[in-house]
Amino acid sequence: MLRILVPDLYVPSIYAVNAETLVEKGIRGIVTDLDNTLVAWNEPEAPDKLVHWLDGLREQGLRVCIVSNNKEVRVRPFAERLAIPAVYEAGKPRIRAFMRALEIMRTHPGETAMIGDQLFTDIAGGNRMGMYTILVVPISDKEWVGTRMMRLLERQLLRRVAPPLTRAPEGDGR
Repeated sequence: MLRILVPDLYVPSIYAVNAETLVEKGIRGIVTDLDNTLVAWNEPEAPDKLVHWLDGLREQGLRVCIVSNNKEVRVRPFAERLAIPAVYEAGKPRIRAFMRALEIMRTHPGETAMIGDQLFTDIAGGNRMGMYTILVVPISDKEWVGTRMMRLLERQLLRRVAPPLTRAPEGDGR
């Protein structure tokens, strides 16, 4: 049961995710959470560093799709500004939204990575699908009240199930 909550990789931020390494592993697509993974919760703008990181993924031939439990009014405008497809009100960890993301990217679970900041939604959903899962440290403590409550249990589980935190090498993560 706990295996579903164990990420393949645990990193301090998305910037520690190396696109070349993912491609070498056979990854062709990336499903990513939005809030506290790409940007702080409800942050409307993408910083230049995020745009650069996403460009690096695309340069390596990786497809990207945002899958978020947040509402359309939050997710759609953010994704459109970055020209990334998105699935909102996803209901993670249920697999319906993950299946939609795979369809959009035209990838299979074994060639797709899931990047997110929560064990019970992002990592559990990605593992249920058979994806390569990457847990990132949340960007901010500010988040939806329900998520804050789940973080208490998540912190206890992290001590037991997560692989050691992998530090980013110097550079931009590409």
